[in-house]
Amino acid sequence: MQPATASATAAASGSRRWYVIAVLSMGMVVAYMHRTNIPVALTVDDFKRLFSLTDADRGLLNSAFFWSYAALQIPAGWVVDRYGVKYPYAIGFFFWSLVSAGMAMCTSMAQLFVLLFFLGVGESVVAPASMRWIRFHFAEKERGLAVGLYMTGTKLGPAIGLPTAAWLISQYGWRALFIILGFGSLVWLVPWMLLVKNDDRQLEKKSTAAAKEIPIPFSRIMASPVIWGTIIGTFCYMYFVYFCLQWMPAYFVEQRNLSLTSMGLYSFFSFGGMAGMAALAGWLADRMIARGGDPVKVRKGFTIAGFLVASTEVFGAVSSNVNVALFFAVFSLTGLGLATANYWALTQTLVPGGAIGRIVGVQNCAANLPGVVAPILTGWLKQVTGSYEAPMQAIWFFLILGIASYAFLVRRKYAPRAAAA
Repeated sequence: MQPATASATAAASGSRRWYVIAVLSMGMVVAYMHRTNIPVALTVDDFKRLFSLTDADRGLLNSAFFWSYAALQIPAGWVVDRYGVKYPYAIGFFFWSLVSAGMAMCTSMAQLFVLLFFLGVGESVVAPASMRWIRFHFAEKERGLAVGLYMTGTKLGPAIGLPTAAWLISQYGWRALFIILGFGSLVWLVPWMLLVKNDDRQLEKKSTAAAKEIPIPFSRIMASPVIWGTIIGTFCYMYFVYFCLQWMPAYFVEQRNLSLTSMGLYSFFSFGGMAGMAALAGWLADRMIARGGDPVKVRKGFTIAGFLVASTEVFGAVSSNVNVALFFAVFSLTGLGLATANYWALTQTLVPGGAIGRIVGVQNCAANLPGVVAPILTGWLKQVTGSYEAPMQAIWFFLILGIASYAFLVRRKYAPRAAAA
């Protein structure tokens, strides 16, 4: 961020910003809890029998949310760029909470698929709105921590949601799970409406004027190798995450013979570790940048390190020892947290701010396409091979591809710039 831009952003400073970060993080926790309900329900024999589900059907249901969620990321980014963050987010949150509660009424696989599709419609606004709010309320030297704290919600959601869903199903049944979480989550709207000001569009105007930025056409931004490297890297990062969200519960239960309760516990440690690492890595990167480190080099270094540690999952996949497999399941996902805050903050460093909602939409579209691909490909590979070994090897391939994309494409010299006069 240029000094003039930082000065404009400083106008929005104050402790309120950090309270809003906490609310944004909790919003993401709620969003991910709603997404993890189905993967947990799909491990329950009564649920599978009721809907007559094959492994391929389970993969299809796990992907239903992401068909709409991924497709609507760019339109959602345009909405928040055009109308601001506060009210579009509130409307989307209210809608998806009601849809989630409605799943309790489903009696067929088709009904489940449709409601999961509409859950994705409601949640599509979350990432573009959150990242846009952060972009115009935090300077570069604080943004890693802000993004890291916000992104902990994407990990705490599964860490809390998976064991919570397992407990609610075991105590009250799967229909009660959807009703309790669907209506209960509406409480989040109270702090959101009280704390958040509808000021991001005004801050954007001040920032642009102060920095004397020349608007860059969206088509020029999309032609940059930085954007395509980010798209590939983000897809690869999230392929692993969505495998863990959608199939790891079944992997723990079916391949490693864990109970439903133990599955929830190991899922908690995996995603909880990732959440802690994300916040810590974001803070460390900020400190290095504040002391004179190059923002691009620092954030890219953390990102590549996260992919490298995550690739150790392959050791657990090929091990016949349950303890070794469980260790690397937790260790690899925790290690990926090194990249979590920094790969998102890196995009904001290299891309101009005026189009940030749409760019976040592009990146989050790439982040959620694996939500379609991972469950379907995993289900197919498991059905064809009869084990989880091939699906786990596919994860390793995508992580290596992600390292290559950040190393060779996401570079400062490829950042989009205005055309010369």
